[in-house]
Amino acid sequence: MAFGGTLWMLILYVTISIHSLLFAWGVYYCLTRTHLPRGISCRAILLLADFLVGYVLVLGVLLEKLGICHRYIIWRAVYKAMPPIKDSKLIIKDLVFDEVPVRVYWPKTSPAGNRRGIIYLHGGAGLFGSIRASERVCRSIAHLSDSVLVSVGFRLAPEHLYPVPFLDCCTAAIHFLKNAKEYGVDPSCIAIVGESSGGTFAAAVCQELVTREDLPRLRGQVLIYPFLQTGDFDLPSYQQNQAVPPLFRKRAVHFGLRHLTGKEIDVDRVIKGAHIPYDLREKYRKWINVDYIPEEFKARGYVPKAPVPFSEELYEQVKRAGEAIYAPLLAEDHIIRQLPETFILTCEYDVLRDDGLLYKKRLEDNGVPVTYHNLPDASHATMSFYGMGPLELPSSKICMQHVVQFLKGL
Repeated sequence: MAFGGTLWMLILYVTISIHSLLFAWGVYYCLTRTHLPRGISCRAILLLADFLVGYVLVLGVLLEKLGICHRYIIWRAVYKAMPPIKDSKLIIKDLVFDEVPVRVYWPKTSPAGNRRGIIYLHGGAGLFGSIRASERVCRSIAHLSDSVLVSVGFRLAPEHLYPVPFLDCCTAAIHFLKNAKEYGVDPSCIAIVGESSGGTFAAAVCQELVTREDLPRLRGQVLIYPFLQTGDFDLPSYQQNQAVPPLFRKRAVHFGLRHLTGKEIDVDRVIKGAHIPYDLREKYRKWINVDYIPEEFKARGYVPKAPVPFSEELYEQVKRAGEAIYAPLLAEDHIIRQLPETFILTCEYDVLRDDGLLYKKRLEDNGVPVTYHNLPDASHATMSFYGMGPLELPSSKICMQHVVQFLKGL
């Protein structure tokens, strides 16, 4: 009995010590590594959120190094612990579309005819995120736009590497398009919505389906601060916001490469461009070019840098990052010009801002109508704070308003 009590005391002591060290490291990191520009709003909330993100990520790394589990299990456990939310305005059902789990939201009011349909793809870099984690956002979009919304629970890396998450999104989208009327949806009025990496998947699904003559065409795509290209991680937004939480430049590239390869890759050399052969670099310049970024977005500073010498070894490790379903900005013009009406939202203090700006230009150059908004005081993941009570950001509400307004106009 005494031995058992001593063992539990030892475990408790070790646990408290580990968390104390993690807390101290988190405070140090926030104070020394992060940068909050003057124009960004709700600084205290962002610092708190960044501290929690960093805390969970470092705890995950520790568990991974101890061989207990991979580092992203912690995030998934946090999401699973979230209690389900009841909503008197919606009917909510968990279903399966061709082996892909989905959650469907129907407004309870009786429609005059079939409703608009929405396919929603959550963020999380294809590593974390879930149907449950995006429930507040999905409920609000379905209710405010009076639409039937399908939230897709695609499989995640590193257990299921690229392109599995994308393929699951495609499978669910195709099922919904083929069977829209069964869910009370007009098949000619279905839009796809994605946040962050979900925006990447949404753009890629749109591109994949434009040549499918056996399916109804998607009516629109909504891309909320999406990741869209792998050709230049030194664009103005990547330089200006490289230390702005929650999506630091190194963190963004690291997440993307883990989703792609499941391995630790030399992030610093990828950021410097060593992964791109000279011939591809010239090809990408047609679409990924700092000259296409409006001057007002360079006002906070931009220093052009020459890429470092090409590394064949690094290229072989990450060469699939040049595929259009991973980096939709790299799709050919004959695909781009067939895309539906598009909504793009970016945040001024987000490393991914210029991805959205460059995609906007490509779409417009190919005759695709684009509605564009840049939130001037927001950073990445602002939509995730929507409906979080005292933690909700003003930009979260504005983001939701813009999205709903576009959807209702389709």
